[in-house]
Amino acid sequence: MPVITTNTSANSALRYLNINSDEQTNALNKVASGSRITRASDDAAGLAVATKLQSDVAVLGQASTNASHASSILETADGGLSSISDVLERMKVLCAESMSGAVSDTERTYINSEFSALMDEIDSIVSTTTFNGTALLSGTYSADFLVGTAAGDTITADLATNAAFGNIADLATAYADLATGVGSAANAATALTAVNSAIGDVAAARAEVGAQESRFDYHAAQINSSEENLDAAQSAIMDADVAEAQSEFSSAQVKTNAAIAALASANSMPQQLLSLLQ
Repeated sequence: MPVITTNTSANSALRYLNINSDEQTNALNKVASGSRITRASDDAAGLAVATKLQSDVAVLGQASTNASHASSILETADGGLSSISDVLERMKVLCAESMSGAVSDTERTYINSEFSALMDEIDSIVSTTTFNGTALLSGTYSADFLVGTAAGDTITADLATNAAFGNIADLATAYADLATGVGSAANAATALTAVNSAIGDVAAARAEVGAQESRFDYHAAQINSSEENLDAAQSAIMDADVAEAQSEFSSAQVKTNAAIAALASANSMPQQLLSLLQ
């Protein structure tokens, strides 16, 4: 029924214009942001899950860095142990040389001087093998590294529990027979036994370091895989399908334009009805 006091058609057109405009704005926000959820009301449950996944991904990124740092520490310690092993190998050669009947006591004095210098060099290697100012071969280093998302997801880099580390840290005390030097064939024989024991300790320490380093390396690979999977899951929830969002925007734009045209037509209807009274 045509009336001039209440423009029902205009009210209806305006309501649909607001609806279509909101749809157009939401679709445009998705296209512009690249996110399917631009406000909590879009998907409250999905936003909660995605937020948790996003925080886990961030923590795993740091966990991967932590594992890398642990591996670097162990590599540094192994480098120091390798140097000590080389020095002990030379000391063993000196013991053998001093035990040769072709060597005079004077020459043994020279050999003994080098042997003593190498003992000092081992002490120097122990004190200078550090990471970020922390001594690694002191026989006391032990540190936990977070390698997951929970407080309990830790792995320990332990360079203290194995007795070999303590022996290497204070070789002169652990192997007092090294102090006899190689100034005589008899002393050289005694020192040789001590050197062989020290070499065994270094080998045991390097094996321990290698085992721990291997564990950190494998765990780092697992962290990277988990980070990739969680990131993909978070993307599936949060990221917008750009093609779909663009399609929604185009559809809402057409409907908005149609509502604008309908509202303009509805607003002109009362004026057209007044012309009937003329």
